[in-house]
Amino acid sequence: MSVKYTPEFCDKQYNARAAVRDYAQYFERWRAASAQVRASRRCFLDRAYGKTDAERLDVFPARGETRALLVFIHGGYWRSLDKDDFSFLVPAFADHNVALAVPNYALAPKATLFEIVQQNLRAVAWLYRNAREYGADPDRIFVCGHSAGGHLTAMLLAAMWPRWEEGLPVHLVKGGLAISGLYDLEPLRHAPFLKNDIRLDANSAAHLSPACLYPATDAPLYTAVGGRESAEFKRQVKLLAASWKIAFRGDIAMPDDNHFSIVDKLGDGASPLYKGAMRMMGL
Repeated sequence: MSVKYTPEFCDKQYNARAAVRDYAQYFERWRAASAQVRASRRCFLDRAYGKTDAERLDVFPARGETRALLVFIHGGYWRSLDKDDFSFLVPAFADHNVALAVPNYALAPKATLFEIVQQNLRAVAWLYRNAREYGADPDRIFVCGHSAGGHLTAMLLAAMWPRWEEGLPVHLVKGGLAISGLYDLEPLRHAPFLKNDIRLDANSAAHLSPACLYPATDAPLYTAVGGRESAEFKRQVKLLAASWKIAFRGDIAMPDDNHFSIVDKLGDGASPLYKGAMRMMGL
């Protein structure tokens, strides 16, 4: 093992909750605001996209004529959080005619990272087949994710959709925004707070690292990382930018944000992150 990837180094660089003392307050606020959104907005909850209980997603239609369908994939290091925590993002997009879909997926260690990737592929394929039922255009699907969801966003952009399912187009996903994502999974194998849950070896870490893969198309990929996040989270972004030159369109500077406050900015119509998401969708 590289000296760089000592357990102490990996814990310090990647344990975002340990780095943000009041992280639990973000979760509490997101859950409360999200419950209010689900109670007050038109929504289609717990639509089954697969056979297991975890394979459910929520769809929030746009207020007016839908200009795009954005799929938001939650983080939590593949082992925590839930789609119900992120409905608070809906108003910023739905009020500007972007429908929002938020999938759940099985969590580690019950599910492997490979299985989690497969479930997210299944969710987006389901949305492609069913988008018109929610007033959306299947040819206007975009993805966005935070942390582990940033990793999954990149994996969706690397997906060879016709190989996944006959009849799906190569350009199924039209663009992506990966926020505080993880694109080189090798360091995570050595982080004591995480490694027993994600259960990666050197081979599986490489095969599931977007930085070791190629984008399937030239669909635009934007990234963002908080200025108050660790050096390793920032390295992850630079690594993906260097290896995905055909698709990479730029990093959105968020200098004042930590690993959790950056999610708030996605739902803030005045923030560079929100504007970047709209730009990624051509809006």
